Amino acid sequence: MDINAPICPLYLRVSRLSRLLLSGLFGPTEEGGYTAYVPKLPGCVSEGETYEETLVNIKEALTLYLEVAKERKQEILEDDTHIAEMAVTL
Repeated sequence: MDINAPICPLYLRVSRLSRLLLSGLFGPTEEGGYTAYVPKLPGCVSEGETYEETLVNIKEALTLYLEVAKERKQEILEDDTHIAEMAVTL
C-alpha cells in the first residue's frame, strides 16, 4: 500500500442496500504512526502505528460516528470534498 497517497476512499455499508463513500486523509505523525480524518465529518479522527492499522481504526471511528448521527437523526450528506494534489516549485 502506498503510504504517500494521502487520499483514501472509505466505503462503509450504511444499510443493506446502500453504501456511503467518504474521503479520508492520512498523514504521518511526528511521533511515528499515522493520523487519519474524514473532512466531511468534523471530529471523525483516528490514528494507528501503521497505515493499515490507521485505516482499520478510521473505518471503526466512521462507523461509530454514523451510528451516533443516526441515533440523533442527523442527516449525513454526500461527500462533496474535492481533494487535489498540487505541486509548486520552490
